[in-house]
Amino acid sequence: MPTLFRFLLVLGILGGTVYGGMVALVFLVEPSAREITVRLPSERLNPPQP
Repeated sequence: MPTLFRFLLVLGILGGTVYGGMVALVFLVEPSAREITVRLPSERLNPPQP
């Protein structure tokens, strides 16, 4: 039974570390906004009529 508790403890610590990393990313990282231009060929917008 002690190995089960040790296993659950390790899983809990790893899960807490991952969760803490995600929370840190949410609060500490600011995404930068920038303008994006995507050129589309006119054939995709107005397909030729058969």
